[in-house]
Formats: sequence, structure tokens, C-alpha cells
Amino acid sequence: MSVTHPAGFAASGVRAGLKSSGADDLALVVNQGPNADSATVFTSNRCKANPVLWSQEVVKDGLVRAVVLNSGGANCYTGPEGFQTTHAVAEQVAAGLGVGAIDVVVCSTGLIGLVNPRQNLLDGVDAAIAALGPNGEDAARAIMTTDTVPKQVVVEGAGWSIGGMAKGAGMLAPQLATMLVVITTDAVVPAAELDAALRAATSVTFDRLDSDGCMSTNDTVTVMASGASGITPTQADFTHALTQACSDLAMQLLKDAEGADHEITITVLNAASETDAVEVGRSVARSNLFKAAVFGRDPNWGRVLASVGTTSAAFDPADLDVAMNGVWVCRSSTPAEDPASIDLRAREVTVTIDLKAGSERATVWTNDLTHAYVHENSAYSS
Repeated sequence: MSVTHPAGFAASGVRAGLKSSGADDLALVVNQGPNADSATVFTSNRCKANPVLWSQEVVKDGLVRAVVLNSGGANCYTGPEGFQTTHAVAEQVAAGLGVGAIDVVVCSTGLIGLVNPRQNLLDGVDAAIAALGPNGEDAARAIMTTDTVPKQVVVEGAGWSIGGMAKGAGMLAPQLATMLVVITTDAVVPAAELDAALRAATSVTFDRLDSDGCMSTNDTVTVMASGASGITPTQADFTHALTQACSDLAMQLLKDAEGADHEITITVLNAASETDAVEVGRSVARSNLFKAAVFGRDPNWGRVLASVGTTSAAFDPADLDVAMNGVWVCRSSTPAEDPASIDLRAREVTVTIDLKAGSERATVWTNDLTHAYVHENSAYSS
């Protein structure tokens, strides 16, 4: 269950001294080849952290030899010194591995505005290189911030495989969900095909995860292909497996969202377009009133309709159906089955919305809004 499950990869997780807790806080994942094809997607937030600014240049040629990640500080809005630190970390990794710095993706996560001690990072890189091995679990733990558990996945292909790790438990919003993700594969997949597969996979997984409507400055999802299996899967087979891996990691992020009591699946049916379906689902997912109602175990379907009405999707406001946990509490925009029959004690909650405007559908995932979420995020920097 790690990024080192596919052949051709090594990883490590070490303590660089960035976290006050003393936990491991620096991870390294290295592609040992023979190939070094890669693809990456980043946050669409216009306010980007220094590691994202650096890594956007790194990935342009489709070749990545290593990904180095630190928790404990986002290295965002830290001025020229922060960018120089990112560059120095890439150079340190490159020197230790005998590769070019321009082939090293750098990722950081933590508090914005916090300057990471450069020497701690450089010493941590040296320690991570020395510790390289089949240590995917250590790497997954080293990137945790408010996460309570490491997130890892393995998907088996026909003689090839995909491995992955993710970090994220808050600020989970689409384009991209707020997180750091490293995915590895020993399949032979050229960079252009990796890019197409990654964008297809993220568009229906991480981009549909909307835990709290907040978008980070550091989101990065990188996939590296070593080609060590010698097997070239079809584009369809690889995209399917990659989507499966991304979906698994996305659901792990959802289940570990900060302070959440419920995981909510919102499915929009019979929309005029997939875009409409996503817009409606996302609107409901971002309704604090609806999310608070679920936390209070109140099947208040009126808050669902109110959110649907804020969108530009095609539908007849007088002809909408809504179900919660399979109970159709609203038919043709009027009360139907008894909401009192809905049991919201379980963590899993489903909401189904029928727009009756076409044949397209989409699913968006979110969490409820809890006291614990407010408390954790009100004290995040203290």
C-alpha cells in the first residue's frame, strides 16, 4: 500500500525539525527508472506557493526524477527567500541523487507565511537520501499535517501497478482538492499520455471533492512512470486504473476531513449537461446551512432546493425531486415521503437531486459542518 509498490521507486520519510511535535516532516520519492515520464496538475488558485511556482517550470518537459515534500510550513508568501529555499532544496536533492534540479518537483504544506528553516530542510534532504528504500509508509506519514492517518493506495494492472500517497484533511475544494499527492507506476506510459490520463482521472475524483469550499495555495498531484515493468497498457486501461487510484485516495481524504461527523455523497441526475450537474452538486456541497443541518441530523431538504436555485443550471423550479438516504422527501418541488423516516446517525449520507432536464449526471462529495471543524481551524496557527 505505498508509492514504492511499483518497481523502480524508492522513498523515505525523515525528521527535519520543521514540526514542533517532533514528528517526521520531510518525504522523498525517487524514480529510479529506466524511464522518467511524468505529469502534474496544480492548484488553480492565483495565489500560489513558492514550491508550486518552481514545480510548474520543472514539469514542462514531462520528465521528473524525484519529488521532495515537507510538512510544517507551506512556504507561501515568504518573499524571495522562500523561493530561494525551494530552489536550494531542489539543488540538494539533485546533488545527492546525481540528477538535474530542474527534474525535481518540490512540495510544501502547512501554515502560509511561515519561513521554513533552510538548513533544516537541506539536512533533512541528506537524511532522506540516505534512508531511501521501500519506505512508502514513512513517506506517507511525513507529509501529514492535520491528517489523523496516512493515505495510501495500490492498484494492480496486468503485470504493472500503480501506487500512491496523499495528504489532506482540510481546505478540500475543487480545482484541485487541497492536498499533496504522489502517484507512481511501473507501466510504460509516455508523458503526454500520462498527462491526459491524469487530467481525466482528477476531473472526476479530486475535482469533485468539496469538503469545505476552501482552496489552498499548494495543491499538487504528480504521477511518475518508471517503465520498470516493461509493459505498455492501453490508454483506456491505464486511465481506468489511475482513476481508481485517485478515487480511492479522494475518499480517504474525505473520511479524514477535519472534525467531520458525516461523509455526504451528492448525486445530480438528469441534468442538461455534466457541467450543470457538477454546478448543482457543488452548490449544495458548499451550503453551510445544509452541512450544519446534516451535522444536527436534520433532513432539511429545503436547504438543498435553496442551493439548487442559486445555480445557472437548466431546470424547472416547480419540478424538482430530492431524496436523502434513499427517501424521496420532495417530489415535483412539493413534500413527499416523511423526512422523519430518514436516519442520519450513520457517517454515510446520500443526497440525490433529479433536475429532469436531460440525461447527464455527476457526483460531488462533501462533509458536514461541525463544532470540531470550527474549533480546529480557529486555532490552526496557534
